[in-house]
Amino acid sequence: MCTEHVRSLAGPLSNGLIPGRRDSTSAVLGFLPETDESPVQYAYPPPPGVPWENAGYDHRSVEIVDARRLRVRPWVDSMGFDLWDAPSAVRDFRDHKVVREIYYAEARELALMVTGGREAYVFDHLVRRRGPGRTPLNFGRGSADGFAPANGRLHNDFTEASGRQRLALDLPDPDARRNVQSFCIINIWRPINGPVLDAPLALCDARTVSTGDLVEGEVRYPNRTGWIYLCRHSPWQRWYYYSAMDRNEALVFKQYDSVLSGVSRFTPHGAFDHPQAPPDAPPRESIEVRCLVTF
Repeated sequence: MCTEHVRSLAGPLSNGLIPGRRDSTSAVLGFLPETDESPVQYAYPPPPGVPWENAGYDHRSVEIVDARRLRVRPWVDSMGFDLWDAPSAVRDFRDHKVVREIYYAEARELALMVTGGREAYVFDHLVRRRGPGRTPLNFGRGSADGFAPANGRLHNDFTEASGRQRLALDLPDPDARRNVQSFCIINIWRPINGPVLDAPLALCDARTVSTGDLVEGEVRYPNRTGWIYLCRHSPWQRWYYYSAMDRNEALVFKQYDSVLSGVSRFTPHGAFDHPQAPPDAPPRESIEVRCLVTF
């Protein structure tokens, strides 16, 4: 990915729009209901008699605006997300070796361009595919032809605590950490099989998320435990998506920022069933890369 081929898709936008597509759609999102329990999700089959997750879902129909139609472009440090025209040299994103050798370098380059950071560290990636027959969206459990399914649980990948812990994992040298004034964690999300018409990604305007909307949840893996934020519904939240995202486009959104004020810090997100998706729309396939950026 050469930098001269990368550009932010600023608004007002006309490129990539489907003729007649509406400015917004009303769709169901999977929020966290009010609960006294600490939310727990399993990323592998739980022990006998233990549920996959204990919190349930608060499914609500909300307005989701097509961000391509905004007159003022979103920006990763304000609304928490931004769309970039960023063609990749990778042809087969299902080849994990190629992704690590080529796409990780492209992602680092894009991360620094978007944020203005000093160094960028890609620490993982995940390829997702919507299950056959448009299986119901859940926390992304199970496997769709060897891929992780689309995740319909509204969440943010890091909490206040797990975001801080990520820095020590990527920079284990204390002297290197002392040279970091601030850092953020971003997600770079890209379709890999053509325009996304089925199960696009909804994102919440980070400026409309309050601390009371975010609830710490535990994700249990076979060999470790992770911590994320789940999202409760609020009438003040504003939700967006990008219509018909194609594989040359990269959606960059903030998952944590060590700066406490003046910038976006958390961007809840999740897949949703688009009510105008054609019946023969191919299942959504996408790759997401997470990257720590230091300043």
